[in-house]
Amino acid sequence: MSSARSPFEQLRDRFNETDLECSACGYIDADGSWRVSTTGSRVTYQFMCPTCDAVETREMRL
Repeated sequence: MSSARSPFEQLRDRFNETDLECSACGYIDADGSWRVSTTGSRVTYQFMCPTCDAVETREMRL
């Protein structure tokens, strides 16, 4: 039995699979993951680099 995942979870999974390179320092965090939060009208994805503490943010408006 497969569990249904929301489109937001699917997008986070895609970021986790393909976009774990820090745009500031180039470090690739193979064990990292994107965090997701929502305010109701926006969904925000954030990736924090463990090397330089840069924060990559992607935001979707609903």
